[in-house]
Amino acid sequence: MTGLPLGLEGRRAMVCGGSQGLGRACAEALAAAGAELTICARTEGPLKAAAEAIGATAVVCDVTTEAGREALLAACPNPDILVTNAAGPPPGRFEDWGEAEWAAAVGANMLAPLLLIRAVLPCMRGRQWGRIVNITSGAVKAPLPMLGLSNGARAGLTGAVGGIAREVACDGVTINNLLPGHFATARLETYYAALAKARGAPVDEVRVQVAAGNPTGRVGDPKEFGAICAVLCSVHAGYITGQNLLMDGGAFPGLF
Repeated sequence: MTGLPLGLEGRRAMVCGGSQGLGRACAEALAAAGAELTICARTEGPLKAAAEAIGATAVVCDVTTEAGREALLAACPNPDILVTNAAGPPPGRFEDWGEAEWAAAVGANMLAPLLLIRAVLPCMRGRQWGRIVNITSGAVKAPLPMLGLSNGARAGLTGAVGGIAREVACDGVTINNLLPGHFATARLETYYAALAKARGAPVDEVRVQVAAGNPTGRVGDPKEFGAICAVLCSVHAGYITGQNLLMDGGAFPGLF
């Protein structure tokens, strides 16, 4: 990044789900700003390829497990920056989800981020500086059809960190949530396929309809998302905390 310095040179950053999509975009932006990156994901091949391209340390792990979180924290024990991120649960219908599906959604999209936050907060508070960004979803503000599992789990995380953010603000630690709308990622393609099946329409038609339905006439570029994540992690964002920043091209029609 050029222009306004973000003050992240030498800061240690940990990005979950950093091998692709929005997680990788955040990792790339933080690396460009000078941060020392550790990224994790469950699939070794794509993760190592991303780490080599970004110049990051790769940790193959599943952060929904205690062993996975321990492996990640062993590789980066005292991060200055934590970006939590997990692929959303699969789309579907409410009547098809049982206890197992709900437990998996909550475990990945609510409990795992909270447990990572709990693990890194002591070191951040001790040094009086830290940045935590949770990648959630625009569905937190406007629940999306077919994504009930994600709607519920991510809303739970939002509520929990809202209180935590106020508790740690006096220690120079900020916690914010980035709420993506439709961005050009593999996850969006999965959503297109689910919508197409539900509507009985071709995927290409759904793809065009989604883009045309946005005030910008397009879906988002992951690089745009990554840049805003880097700004929230910067030295300039110390007075922004407990917020839910919606990045949806203006799709949400409300004021708040």
